[in-house]
Amino acid sequence: MSRYLFIALFIASAFFSPAIALFFGIVFALLLKNPYPKLSKKISKYLLQVAVVGLGFGMNLHESLKAGGEGMLFTIISVTGVMIIGYFIGRWLKISSKLSYLISSGTAICGGSAIAAISPIVNSDESETSMSLAIIFTLNAIALFIFPPIGHWLGLTEQQFGLWAAIAIHDTSSVVGAGAEYGPEALTVATTVKLTRALWIIPLSLISLLFFSKSQNRRISIPWFIFLFIGAMIINTYIQIPDKILCFISDTSHCFLSMTLLLIGSTLSPKSIREVGIKPILEGIILWIIIALAALAVILYPSFL
Repeated sequence: MSRYLFIALFIASAFFSPAIALFFGIVFALLLKNPYPKLSKKISKYLLQVAVVGLGFGMNLHESLKAGGEGMLFTIISVTGVMIIGYFIGRWLKISSKLSYLISSGTAICGGSAIAAISPIVNSDESETSMSLAIIFTLNAIALFIFPPIGHWLGLTEQQFGLWAAIAIHDTSSVVGAGAEYGPEALTVATTVKLTRALWIIPLSLISLLFFSKSQNRRISIPWFIFLFIGAMIINTYIQIPDKILCFISDTSHCFLSMTLLLIGSTLSPKSIREVGIKPILEGIILWIIIALAALAVILYPSFL
């Protein structure tokens, strides 16, 4: 029975908002349990990539480069700062170096994608990888719900919120979801800056090889869909595409995004939350608060930078 209900909910989620889709996914996971956990993770990965590429067809390259350029300095400072601070917090809390490194990487760049790319390079075991993913995912779920209301309460413009979400929220799915909830301009800024930030997976992977020499022969996972997203923006900017086609692509992409968030929410389990322990959770929360407050301060008071 739960399988049929899950499939029906998955299909219906195409018509939900991103936040509502995630909420239903979490509720289903906690009450009934996802009947297809491995398949859900695999489908959500590729569904998100298709959704992001589709969103690229709704963006102008020149405007997006301007938005990305304005967030470039934020990106450089935040990625470098989080990795350094994470190292010292990990030592202070006496967390294993690999687990601390994965949590810092997920916070600094793009959540689960960064962890998935870095974990084979640092040769982390399955428990370390799953623990870091559980922590980052839980914080992502919280961020998707609380960031839009906080943004409205602070009176942030859509551009300010998009920049804040891209820097302070870990995973691409939650960043895009929060941006979509806040408004179209917030979605454009959040997606562009976030994907610029996600490209840091490549240099971080190379640097990780130097620090974890035992893993030098391991394959580096590069997020190729980011380049497809850029290609979609170029096509939309320089090739005249009928409005009906663009509207269809945009609507489909938003549907895929909501379906992705339902799948991601449905993979959460009480067991995974219990297994992460207190200290790794504390590191993840501290890093998240630091980057969220620092980014917000610079956005509200740019003269401080």
